[in-house]
Amino acid sequence: MTEADIEAVSGIRVTGWQTAYAGVVPQPYLDAMTVEDDARQRRTWFTLSRGQALDLVAVDDAAVPVGWASLGQYRGEGEERPGELYALYVRPDLIGTGVGRLLLQEVHRHAAARRFDSMLLWVLRDNPRARRFYETAGYTADGAVRSDLYGEVEFPEVRYRRTL
Repeated sequence: MTEADIEAVSGIRVTGWQTAYAGVVPQPYLDAMTVEDDARQRRTWFTLSRGQALDLVAVDDAAVPVGWASLGQYRGEGEERPGELYALYVRPDLIGTGVGRLLLQEVHRHAAARRFDSMLLWVLRDNPRARRFYETAGYTADGAVRSDLYGEVEFPEVRYRRTL
């Protein structure tokens, strides 16, 4: 991913949230999400995380981003040498076409090159589609749970793990 991709990646992320989490995350929270705000945050993260996070994009035939993944060192404690999948989003109209699977394969390839022994990720407990996607890719829930706050509502997330 380059800085020029940030606007498109933010569009993918915002529409991805608004599609995947409708009926799960409070609607006012989803309605308040904007590509502009997300792109502003993404630019800051992109600049501050250089060398720590690796952002990958999948592009279409016109070189327009259609998917995005971000990985790096696990941000939690008590783990030996895992990597973490921070994010993986595909343009909603392309879900199920293999773009996400290809991005995840590239994540695993880069994680192995960084000598991570496993990959961890967090997914909303009430997101069965994403959970199936990761389970199909060899991830298993490892029993760790945490909560994130969206609007004024807490949502439990489940941690998944996959050995590389």
